[in-house]
Amino acid sequence: MGVQGAKRFRIAGQDAVATVDPFLDTADYKHVQDVPLGSYDAALCCVPDNPKFEMLSYLLSNKKHVLVEKPLATENNERLLHLRKTAEDRGIVCYTAYNHRFEPHFVRMRDTIQSGRLGEIYSVRMFYGNGTARLVRDSMWRDQGAGVLPDLGSHLLDTVNFWTGEQRTNFVVQTANRFENRAFDHVTVASQGRPLLQLEMTLHMWRNHFYADVLAEKGSAHITSLCKWGPSTFAVRDRVLPSGRPDEEAITLVEPDPTWAAEYTHFKSLIAAGSIGNIENDLWINHTLNTLSNQALTVSPTDDGGN
Repeated sequence: MGVQGAKRFRIAGQDAVATVDPFLDTADYKHVQDVPLGSYDAALCCVPDNPKFEMLSYLLSNKKHVLVEKPLATENNERLLHLRKTAEDRGIVCYTAYNHRFEPHFVRMRDTIQSGRLGEIYSVRMFYGNGTARLVRDSMWRDQGAGVLPDLGSHLLDTVNFWTGEQRTNFVVQTANRFENRAFDHVTVASQGRPLLQLEMTLHMWRNHFYADVLAEKGSAHITSLCKWGPSTFAVRDRVLPSGRPDEEAITLVEPDPTWAAEYTHFKSLIAAGSIGNIENDLWINHTLNTLSNQALTVSPTDDGGN
C-alpha cells in the first residue's frame, strides 16, 4: 500500500475487498496468505522485487488473477517460465503492468508507425528522467542491483516492443553512472540496426520529463512529456522534398494521468477473454535487462556513488 498500491486501490474502487501490507496498521491483513481465498478473485501486487515471485506463485496456484507492478526481474527466466506454466494450467491471467502503453500519445505513436505514414523508420530515440535519486537512495529496497536500468529501462524496452513489435537482443550499454546512488542512476543503451534504437534513463532530471523522436523516410514523429507531467504533446512532421520546413500536425493534452484506469480496465478485459497475460514480454525484458546489467557492471565496475 505504498505509492503504487494507493493508486491501484483508488482506481479499483468498489472492486477492492481487502488491503494487505505488513507495515501499515490500517491495512486489513498483514500477509496475503491471511486473506480468505473465497473472498477475492484477483490481486493487484504493488510490492518490492524480492517477494514478488513467492507471492505470485501462491496466488496463481490458488487460481487468482494477478496484476503485478513491473519489472518481473530475476537472475534467469526459470521463475518466469514457472509462472507462465502455472497460469496456463489454471487458465488465469498473470499481467505485468506497463501503464505507459495507455498514454494517449504512446498509442498515437504506435498507430502512426504502423500506418506506414512515416515510411521506413530510421531511428527511435527515447529519454526518461525523473528527480528521484535521493528518494531511491533513502529507500529500504530500491537503491540496489542495476538501479535505474530495470526501473525506467524496463518501461523503455516495453515501449520499443509496443511501437515496433521488435524484441531485440543486441542492446549494448554505452554509459552507466552512479552519480549519487549506490546503484546505477544514469544509463544509456543502444541497439544497432533498422531502426537504430537509443534509450537514456536517469534519476537526475529535476523536472520529470520524457521525450521520444522517431526519424523516418517520409517524416518524423515526436512526443514531449507524459500526461502526468503535462502538458504532453504529440507532433508529426511530413517531409518536404528535396528539402524544406516540414508540415506539422500537433496535439497537446492537459489532463490527469489516464493510464491507471485504462490499464485496470484492460486487466479486467484480459480476465474476461480468458488470456494468460503478457509473460512472453517479461521473458524478453528480463533476459535483456540481465544482459545489460552485466554489461553495466563491466562499463562501471566501481561503486563510486554515495556522495
